[in-house]
Amino acid sequence: MKSIPSALLAGSLTFFLLPSCKDKTEAPAALNPEVNVVTVGQQTIPFYSDYVGETFGQEDIQIQSRVDGWITGIHFKEGDMVQKGQLLYTIDDLPIRNKIDQAQANLAQANTAKVKNKAELDRVQPLTAMHALSQRDLDAAKANYEASISQVDAASAALRNSKIELEYTRITSPITGVIGISKVLVGDYIGKLNTGGPLNTVSSIGKMRVRFSITEDEYLMFAKRKAGNSHKILQDQLSAELLLSDGTVYSEKGSISLSNRQIDPATGSLLVQAEFPNPQNLLKPGQYVKLRLQTDEFKDAILLPQQAVNQIQNLFQAFVLNDSGMVKPVVIQTGKRVGSNWIIKSGLKSGDKVAILGSMVVKPDVVIKAIPVTWNYDSTSKQ
Repeated sequence: MKSIPSALLAGSLTFFLLPSCKDKTEAPAALNPEVNVVTVGQQTIPFYSDYVGETFGQEDIQIQSRVDGWITGIHFKEGDMVQKGQLLYTIDDLPIRNKIDQAQANLAQANTAKVKNKAELDRVQPLTAMHALSQRDLDAAKANYEASISQVDAASAALRNSKIELEYTRITSPITGVIGISKVLVGDYIGKLNTGGPLNTVSSIGKMRVRFSITEDEYLMFAKRKAGNSHKILQDQLSAELLLSDGTVYSEKGSISLSNRQIDPATGSLLVQAEFPNPQNLLKPGQYVKLRLQTDEFKDAILLPQQAVNQIQNLFQAFVLNDSGMVKPVVIQTGKRVGSNWIIKSGLKSGDKVAILGSMVVKPDVVIKAIPVTWNYDSTSKQ
């Protein structure tokens, strides 16, 4: 027979002898471990999704030339605010003024011919009535007069067109906004079909447009919610938020203004546009931003902190505190994560007390000392 170690024997003797030092009728003191306990919450949870978007001005107007010529003047400071109708560029107008002079001369010549042909018609008509001239002579006089009228009209149109071209040598701003850096300098030659692109761009930035794309699956989800008005799939959503490149949240809220007419077949996505006020001109065209939009909502969701949920493979458990002060393991079904919380689909109800055990092991028949923990369920999901 193997000998029992002395240390183990001493411990065993202590275990059996200690109760004898007390009254036999007195029960041993119960061990009540302290355990943090949280109350199951219930509230409506909005879900958010983030999208990468690009900013555009409320209006981004490209400045193009309508005539050929040499740039003779630039009348703005690049990057400044310009007013609608303000002069931006001037183009050498001498060739067009020469065209105007020529058009005026052609018009005068046409008017002279018209007067001459009218006088000839007035002379021929009475002579034809008296049979002094033939009907052929009258027809020829009428034709010449009508042709001279057409020549006057053509010369007048050419003169008007030349005057319009003269106005085009003074390029003005079509809107009030911020003008960019000029693509041309004084002395550069430009044309109506300028291969170098626009001369400049003026952007109205009182409001900013943010364009982003959603997937086809997201479009279908929104469209089913808006039966009969799928072209306005997002316009009734809650306000949108912008996250700037430095991680800060833009102070102004935005709203969805439109969505494209078609799904892009190359990417399977739908282009959507939101509008944001820009009172401080903080936003500029061409910025890449993150747009945050409410995409779902769970009404009266049952919530529980993640640390109060125990997971063993695909099995989720919570330890519910009963009226006797004992914890009982309950199998639960979880839904989406909401910040640091789980949405509980089944197994718990609002007001249940759940123990946060962590690595602690508590037997089901042991009465615990519950330490209430106040938990804030106001955090929302921003995925």
